[in-house]
Amino acid sequence: MGATVSQDRQTRRSGRAARPGLPDQALGARLRAERERRDLSLSELARRLGVSASLISQIETGKSKPSVVTLYSIASELGLSVDELLFTGNGTPAAPPVRAGPPEGGAGLVQRAGRRKVIELESGVRWERLTAAHDPDVDFLYCVYDVGGASSSNPALLRHDGKEYGLVLAGRLRVSVGFESYLLDAGDSVSFPATTPHRYDNAGDEPVRFVTCVVHGA
Repeated sequence: MGATVSQDRQTRRSGRAARPGLPDQALGARLRAERERRDLSLSELARRLGVSASLISQIETGKSKPSVVTLYSIASELGLSVDELLFTGNGTPAAPPVRAGPPEGGAGLVQRAGRRKVIELESGVRWERLTAAHDPDVDFLYCVYDVGGASSSNPALLRHDGKEYGLVLAGRLRVSVGFESYLLDAGDSVSFPATTPHRYDNAGDEPVRFVTCVVHGA
């Protein structure tokens, strides 16, 4: 009993829920389908993104995870929101997550914690969708950045459409926006135009847990 309680506390501290993430093959299959639907070759998409065709191929086959930067670049080039690419893809619902917790209530309104759609990205980054269904106007996400985790494995900055908001729940997060960097601790928040180059990285010695919301068209 004591061991079970201890493990549960550790899970809560790390912010990593004990449920499977979205299989890499599912993301890769959607990426390949969208690329082919637009009649884009691997090499042409890679050229537009400034990455290798090998990287795109590895993401499509589930052998490699995209970074946050690469993911946004792919979504933007294909004319999709990140939510569409990750969790729906061309209007097709993703495979349902493992059922857990109390019976579903408020269908379409309430997202139960144990039923979130989840994706594991490169560099120790985990995203969980906080909306019960796809919202074309908003990406509302619960994020975990492991120790050493960052939105890209190199210093590359990210930019995309919309206005971005973030609230740190635990850990220390470094947010770089333009030429400035800010250290955010639990309870601190940030907001900025997402068209401004930016980057997130874990600046502490424990996992960072935070909520981010991107409002498209803002």
